[in-house]
Amino acid sequence: MTLLAGFWASIQIAVGGFGCGLLIGMAGALGKLNGGPVVRDLLACYTTLVRAVPELVLIVLLYYAGGDLLNRAFALFGAGPVELSGFAAGVFVIAVVQGAYSTEVIRGAIQAVPAGEVEAGRAFGMSERLLARRIVLPAMLAHAIPGLSNLWLIATKDTALLAVVGFTELTLATRQAAGATKAYFLFFCAAGLLYLLLTLGSNLLFGRIEAYARRGQRREAGAS
Repeated sequence: MTLLAGFWASIQIAVGGFGCGLLIGMAGALGKLNGGPVVRDLLACYTTLVRAVPELVLIVLLYYAGGDLLNRAFALFGAGPVELSGFAAGVFVIAVVQGAYSTEVIRGAIQAVPAGEVEAGRAFGMSERLLARRIVLPAMLAHAIPGLSNLWLIATKDTALLAVVGFTELTLATRQAAGATKAYFLFFCAAGLLYLLLTLGSNLLFGRIEAYARRGQRREAGAS
């Protein structure tokens, strides 16, 4: 039960961090493609810094420095200090890391959309919002899914790094259970099996999403 509780905590952190990272990535990709020079430069610094620094260092830095900066900001408005929950802090640090990688994945997927399809939509008088919803988003999804599926798997494994800041996820729960029983081989094999099952299930899910996103492309290829 200890391992399953830690496993469930890992999944929750991964889902929250991955989802928030997607939102950051979408905003970052649009900013890089359509923003001004200042916005593009700031986003370039963000993505370069996060991708250059080891994730373990980022997690420790964001976990402790992020909480300190938040309390300083509250102090400026006369509010007392707050203590972030392990879950909220975990989602935050995973989201920041995922956001940098998602920005580049989504930006590349948008740029992979054939320009002719976009121009055809404009020729039919589509607004930019309708163009994005009916043409760009469906077309870029097929290009983005492989990269995003890899980022999801990275997010699930990055949750193990949260053990260094004391958050009880699967790795820390496994270490505690193994230390109490001295059955290290058994518990770490069980943890590895849980990660493997999560990976296999994720691959199946993302494979179906990618097949759905590419269904129109296959018909077009067969017709040609």
